[in-house]
Amino acid sequence: MRLSKKISGIKPSPIRKFFKYTEAAKKAGKKVYFLNIGQPDVRTPPAFIEAIANDGRETVEYAPSAGIPSMITAVQDYYRRYGMEYAYEDIVVTCGGSEALRFIIDCVCDDGDEVIVPEPFYTNYDAFVRASGGVIVPLTTTPENGYRYADRDAIARLVGPRTKAMLLTNPGNPTGVVLTRGEMETIGQAARDFGLFVISDEVYREFVYDGNAVSSFGQLGDIEDRTVIVDSVSKRFSACGARVGVALSKNRDLIGGMMKLAQSRLCAPTFDQIGSAALYRLGPEYFDGIRAEFERRRDAAYEELRKIDGIVCVKPPGAFYITAKLPVDDAEDFLIWLLENFDDAGETVMFTPAEGFYATPGLGRSEIRIAYVLNERDLRRAIELIRLALAAWNKR
Repeated sequence: MRLSKKISGIKPSPIRKFFKYTEAAKKAGKKVYFLNIGQPDVRTPPAFIEAIANDGRETVEYAPSAGIPSMITAVQDYYRRYGMEYAYEDIVVTCGGSEALRFIIDCVCDDGDEVIVPEPFYTNYDAFVRASGGVIVPLTTTPENGYRYADRDAIARLVGPRTKAMLLTNPGNPTGVVLTRGEMETIGQAARDFGLFVISDEVYREFVYDGNAVSSFGQLGDIEDRTVIVDSVSKRFSACGARVGVALSKNRDLIGGMMKLAQSRLCAPTFDQIGSAALYRLGPEYFDGIRAEFERRRDAAYEELRKIDGIVCVKPPGAFYITAKLPVDDAEDFLIWLLENFDDAGETVMFTPAEGFYATPGLGRSEIRIAYVLNERDLRRAIELIRLALAAWNKR
């Protein structure tokens, strides 16, 4: 018996595949600093638990397939703060941002259709597109140019008769790139010219630094008919386990398609939506606090990385990731050696090799992604361990 070609073509997670090595390192008595998973260590706002505790219902009934009213209206109010007006019918609440992405791509792609994705990209995009029968067409960037990709000519060269959409993360995972307003308009113009959807994954929206303003493709009114926004409580509110996301679009045909899928899975979790509605109603002071904290971490991580001889690294303007090119031939080999054979005072470190963030074979082999989700002291120590390990690796 054979499984489907769709599922057989999906690669295992390059983020989680090294779990066995970290477990072995811990069993050997080493302390492991984890820079591999984008799980913030900041406390989930108490409003989440308080809203659930105060709800008072005695039966956990099905929620409406599009989402409970309090959740949808909270999302509307949140977007209104940034000058975006979405009708109640423009919003579908999903089981995390991942389900929102799956729904959107399922609605957009037939078998063999193409989706342009700047690489390196969030690894699960490959799984979502493949599972829908689509094909990722990579728009390649490099560490030397800071992973910028808003180039109309480069996009135009990738458009073919089966191209349906451009899928991007803004701010970026794994690179931390934040698009300028001009770059967003360039992508929007290309989408109009070539008849493409813009699928904008904006789950890191508030993580923008250096005084830059929060922005969204939803603010570009001239492409609202082809734009769909993906949102989530996981990152901005440090509520990764809540599994509540949102898809927003003024394209009613697209929303109608997503609703068919939403109805087929019945609903997103009722209590998680109740808690998430409270998170969306938090004021700007919450975001000001976490933004300042992660900007400090970004600065500390970048400062330590710059101490590594031969590194290629640009200070990222957003999200909580840095992708860097190390002076090694293969970051996976280096990581496995680091976990199995290296420690300093009984300590070692885990990062994510970046090759799995690329669709083009062979690219990213020398690159790593770190998630600066630890406190500043631990973060500096973790990157110091990478530097010390590199020195030992090169002396072998």
